Amino acid sequence: MATLQPERVRILITLSVGYGTNDPSQQLFFAQARAYWYQWYFGLERCRAALEEDRRGLCRQLWETWSLGRLFDDEEFEEMARYFENTNFVEVSIHSYRHRWGDAPGDPAYGALEARLASPPHVAVPTTLLHGADDGATLLETSGGKESYFTAGYTRHVFSGVGHCVQRERPEAVVDAVLERATAG
Repeated sequence: MATLQPERVRILITLSVGYGTNDPSQQLFFAQARAYWYQWYFGLERCRAALEEDRRGLCRQLWETWSLGRLFDDEEFEEMARYFENTNFVEVSIHSYRHRWGDAPGDPAYGALEARLASPPHVAVPTTLLHGADDGATLLETSGGKESYFTAGYTRHVFSGVGHCVQRERPEAVVDAVLERATAG
């Protein structure tokens, strides 16, 4: 939305996401490829079977990897895990990662749009990125040095002791970033 219809977006706050990491033809640096192991695992039928047989186990492993085991306690995990029982959970999860890497078709109605977004385009909306220094999924290098893509400004905050889920690990930082951008004019 911020790249295609920037007039409809006043500010953009992003959490733990590198810019330009969604092109299936890109070359990733090796440490990031290792951190994305799960994304390629989702490309295997073995992963589909693992999700069907043990959704909680696989998702718990992912969450612990992404945030160094600090994201949740057992009770919080079980509360969230009930959503894994959605009848579409496995198919949506599998298709999402396979499509991201060009191994599953998208909706043909969005083909031209996806091609435009793969480049990556410039963002003409004031943007703040919040990134955990200990993110086990999306490494810091994916969000650093990206200022040239953000024509209305790019601010990057890195939080030590925080993993992939900034909104759970440092919720006050998310609120502060939104307020800072929203009141900046």
